[in-house]
Amino acid sequence: MKLLALDTSSEGCSAALLVDGEISERFELAPRGHTRLLMPMVRELLAEKKLPPADLGALAFACGPGSFTGVRIATGVVQGLAWGLDIPVVPVSSLEAVALGAIERMDARDETGIAVAFDARMGEVYWGCFASRAGLPVALAAEQVCPPEAVTLPAGPESWCGAGQGWHYRSDMPADVSKRVVTIDDTLVLRAAWVARLAAIAYEQGKTVVAEQAQPVYIRDEVTWKKLPGR
Repeated sequence: MKLLALDTSSEGCSAALLVDGEISERFELAPRGHTRLLMPMVRELLAEKKLPPADLGALAFACGPGSFTGVRIATGVVQGLAWGLDIPVVPVSSLEAVALGAIERMDARDETGIAVAFDARMGEVYWGCFASRAGLPVALAAEQVCPPEAVTLPAGPESWCGAGQGWHYRSDMPADVSKRVVTIDDTLVLRAAWVARLAAIAYEQGKTVVAEQAQPVYIRDEVTWKKLPGR
């Protein structure tokens, strides 16, 4: 399988190329550099593997939630590439991808809960809760955006860890949540390699869309996205 994954949903900009089970990645912290960096990263990865774009079998991207502008950048690039190459797209939740990163970085054992929090601005957080099962995140509840004092942990896991920069609101979260989540990494930034890993699994399960259906997920209802002209 040959899959290209992109992420611009946070301050990190990254691209990852999965070729027959091996992942190559480019990553840079550049909050305002996504537009400038993303396509050079893609070209470098393809050149490194001597892989023509036409040989790609699928594209993937972190579809959000996250930075509105950032999510739109990856969405537009993926839509354009998928349309031109006539290949399917795998949208991957940004929260789920960070949960995978947390499982790997924090060595979470099976059935550990992973509570992912992103700073959603306006005094709110994007919130997603997952369980580690066979080294992969499994969603335990619907993703949401809410004030930090309104977050909750679903039933199930006895032990929890937290990931994502939204955890700087920990002091505003309910006491039950902050007490149960013992280990926290609030420096974890999404990487396209995690998106690629989850996308490869989703691809095998048939969870793909065509170019015009590759849409960002904002969670906030008042934010809308218009597709590229003519899509």
